[in-house]
Amino acid sequence: MGFLSDLGKKTSETTGKIAKETKLKLKINDNKGKIEDVYEEIGKKVYEKHVREENIDIKTDLAEQCSKIDELSKEIEDAKLEILKLNQKKLCSKCSAEIEKGATFCPKCGEKQTEEPTVKEEALEKLENGEVAPGKEQEAQEVIEDLKEETKNDGE
Repeated sequence: MGFLSDLGKKTSETTGKIAKETKLKLKINDNKGKIEDVYEEIGKKVYEKHVREENIDIKTDLAEQCSKIDELSKEIEDAKLEILKLNQKKLCSKCSAEIEKGATFCPKCGEKQTEEPTVKEEALEKLENGEVAPGKEQEAQEVIEDLKEETKNDGE
């Protein structure tokens, strides 16, 4: 029964990961479409200015449109990073190639990769920097001690 339970759990996790990745890819495509629409609007405004042959100031309109593109591009980049994270991958710090999360060197350019802190190390750093909810100081101190012990044992 344990095997079937483990298999069901693994299948469920995989399905959830695939569903989340699909949603992120849909969001990326949607945002790319929105960016294309903004480009079209910019082109229309520039052409209208040309046709009217007036001294219409479109800089403010263009600035607004460009900031929309910046926001959508940021959302696309965040979604791509989330997909990498789901697949246990990261980007090379030099050439931006997609590589395994634990890779020491980039297989494409050979750049030595910096080690990313583990979740435990990040949590320990936050707690040590005082990022603790009011009234939870004692619990935080206990967690700090536990995390220090665990990270020390992980390193051995």
